[in-house]
Amino acid sequence: MGSAQQADTGTRPSAGVLQANTVGEGEMVQLLDAAGARRQDATFGPYVDALDADTLRGFYRDMALVRRFDVEATALQRQGELALWVPVVGQEAAQIGSGSAMGAADYAFPTYREHGVALTRGLDLADLLKLFRGVSNGGWDPRGVNFHLYTLVLAAQTLHAVGYAMGIQRDLAADSGTEPAAVVAYFGDGASSEGDVHESMVFAASYNAPVVFFCQNNNWAISVPFEVQSKVPLVNRAAGYGFPGIRVDGNDVLAVYAVTQWALEHARSGRGPVLIEASTYRVGAHTTADDPTKYRRNAEEESWKGKDPLQRMENYLRAGGLADEAFFDQLKIDGDELAAHVRQATLALGGADIRDKFATVYAEAHPLVAEELAWFENYEASFADAGSQTSQGGAA
Repeated sequence: MGSAQQADTGTRPSAGVLQANTVGEGEMVQLLDAAGARRQDATFGPYVDALDADTLRGFYRDMALVRRFDVEATALQRQGELALWVPVVGQEAAQIGSGSAMGAADYAFPTYREHGVALTRGLDLADLLKLFRGVSNGGWDPRGVNFHLYTLVLAAQTLHAVGYAMGIQRDLAADSGTEPAAVVAYFGDGASSEGDVHESMVFAASYNAPVVFFCQNNNWAISVPFEVQSKVPLVNRAAGYGFPGIRVDGNDVLAVYAVTQWALEHARSGRGPVLIEASTYRVGAHTTADDPTKYRRNAEEESWKGKDPLQRMENYLRAGGLADEAFFDQLKIDGDELAAHVRQATLALGGADIRDKFATVYAEAHPLVAEELAWFENYEASFADAGSQTSQGGAA
């Protein structure tokens, strides 16, 4: 489990305070400014006012660990140990804040980039790399941690999330002793343009499903800038479906935690769905197969470095005397130990036999698959033949 644990904050605002589209264009919830100074907010401030120093340090610790993990996974991919990697640098606050707000009974449906949420749900981060090494279609048992497998089909998880939330409703109706729970559906600004998201929100609103739609708006859908995708803030869409929408500074871990707490309480209490738009930035590439220098300017990237979520939280901890130098020194050691563990576990996985992939397409043998496997085996054999000829030519 990640070290940032949910804490009781005492008296809180009613989950019915916000109505549809209360927080709209030009407004954004922020509890820490870019320099790390605390800001007051009558609605969301109480959710973090009573958090103890251990919890606050835990937020920073989890963000730092997932960033160190990300660096190591990127290195593994560059060294040929992973087929692909999806970086999360810059989005740590959005993920640690929202994941830490979830209760044990809540369920998360991620995309393929929610490494920080995975940490808060108690996953061994090394398990995430099984998918990217090609040795597994998943890597963990979702039922054990209430964190679904990564979804590579853009936006499909939002439909799954609403269906699961509707199942929670029916469980509660059948057994009043069942613990109330909610679902968090993660997706990006690019996925918000998919029809699946629209269909999910229609169903969620129609059935008052206990689901929180959490959009990490990182400004880029691979090479497509946000302004090409939408002319208004994504949060404004919530009003069209008739449920609340909240826009939050996604680089402010405290604000994200508070807003997600409010939204989960709203959903669990039977008031229906909520849309959260977390405004953040994808610092690096979309994946390790992408080159962002081809479509965005250095000046834009530099402007966002001053909003770094880790630096912001570090400033807050230091200014308030909540963390000393020993804490940060130890965290570096912990990060290096995590990286070593991830590397060792990944290398121990061995390689994948692509023939297993052909064998599991259908339950029974299929002639087209057999034909494609034969083509692949011939193609693979051609490299061995070429190598043999080269060797013979050299000997001559």
